[in-house]
Amino acid sequence: MMEVQITCKECGSSVEVVPDHNAHKVECGVCKHVADVHFTHEHEEGALKECPVCSRQDFYKQKDFNRKIGVLLFVIAAILSIWTYGLSLVALYLVDLFLFRKLAMVAICYKCQTNFRRVKNMADIRDFDHEMNDRIVYADHDFKGKPLSH
Repeated sequence: MMEVQITCKECGSSVEVVPDHNAHKVECGVCKHVADVHFTHEHEEGALKECPVCSRQDFYKQKDFNRKIGVLLFVIAAILSIWTYGLSLVALYLVDLFLFRKLAMVAICYKCQTNFRRVKNMADIRDFDHEMNDRIVYADHDFKGKPLSH
């Protein structure tokens, strides 16, 4: 079953949700903000075609790893490289390679940053595109699930 993690618009906390086509509201456990959701039978089956939060169809996929932790690990390895003559960066590379091979993929909505795990149609979702992200976030462009065309 697909797992959905919604980012609260008020406080930024994550709200874990199980897709249910009968659910129409989700409450944040921290600030009690209520958000509207629109789950379909496709969501219950694990297929991702439309975001249940913002109704957009633009998603990207990436490895399921916290970016902040990754940056922190790199900074620590870079600082330690002064004393380890760069071996800490090699060790970090090996850890990164191991994690890259072991971690699953997660789909993310460009517009509202909702995370989707265990998506059945993950192969249909494209990798992150910086230009698409900028157009969606800053110009509110809706690609309707189509790839960026020039």
